[in-house]
Amino acid sequence: MSLHSNLDTLYRQVIMDHYKNPRNRGELEGETLHVNMNNPTCGDRIQLQLKVEDEKIVEAKFVGEGCSISLSSASMMTEAVKGRTVEEALDMADIFSSMMQGQDYDDEKYDLGDIEALQGVTKFPARIKCATLAWKAMEKGFHDTDSE
Repeated sequence: MSLHSNLDTLYRQVIMDHYKNPRNRGELEGETLHVNMNNPTCGDRIQLQLKVEDEKIVEAKFVGEGCSISLSSASMMTEAVKGRTVEEALDMADIFSSMMQGQDYDDEKYDLGDIEALQGVTKFPARIKCATLAWKAMEKGFHDTDSE
């Protein structure tokens, strides 16, 4: 078995773990940034909630339905941005977007951890929207807040 197929297997296991045991699934109480988004091509729907205090994401949760890629990505994203500043979270979203487009990205700046398991999605262009849905929801939430 080649190193490449071993990595693919590991990545699939990580994705399925987040899908079957999603982190941060549920709803937040109190005042939160609320964003609803969907991906009509795959039927993915997500409601993302972020609690931000002093420009820092102190809590992140999501509810939704969809394919294993979209829900595992939401699980990974909410784990990754908790404790980060809004600016860091948006920076991570840019890095993730570059990764999904098959572009070079700075993997030294942040420890992407499980998120790197989604790299294989780039081989399936129709599924990229699934992987990026939660990230786009976060970006939309922060950008819509800026303009108010």
